[in-house]
Amino acid sequence: MNSPYSPVDELNLLMELQERFGYESYADGFGLTDFGDISGLVAGWSKDPEFTDRLIPFAQANGSGSFYALWRLDDRSDLATLPVVVFGDEGGQHVVARHVRELFQLLGFDSEIRVDWEEVYFYREEDEEYSDGHDEFVAWLDENFGLPVADDPAAFLAAAQAELGERFTEWARPFLS
Repeated sequence: MNSPYSPVDELNLLMELQERFGYESYADGFGLTDFGDISGLVAGWSKDPEFTDRLIPFAQANGSGSFYALWRLDDRSDLATLPVVVFGDEGGQHVVARHVRELFQLLGFDSEIRVDWEEVYFYREEDEEYSDGHDEFVAWLDENFGLPVADDPAAFLAAAQAELGERFTEWARPFLS
């Protein structure tokens, strides 16, 4: 990688992994996209600069068009500590992680996120095969951050939503009406 993918060190490390293994190869349906490209927000959600200026899209969340964005809920300078939200391809927007590293743990579950208006969740069949680069991603997560994968993604989602879900919903409501 010649220049950094983003101003977020954690995402730059993930981009290095993605460049080695490929888009959607280490977490089902996931792939880093153009950092900060708001075209999906403008096309499907809101053109209001007060909305788009507080969101930083950075990744495809699943193979059907949902995407992840960092939410600038305040003026903190360390973007890696911002909450991660998902915008569903068929509607719905939800907080999914309290920060980027927590999203990485969810990605380790290796299942496409399901997003609708009422809920967001990860599900995988017991006999479902893992992505080709899954083992490498799990090792990368441990080596770089000392983190395990989320064995219970519902608990991660519930914690993020309990802490920030209502705040995000209230903030977004005026832009999405």
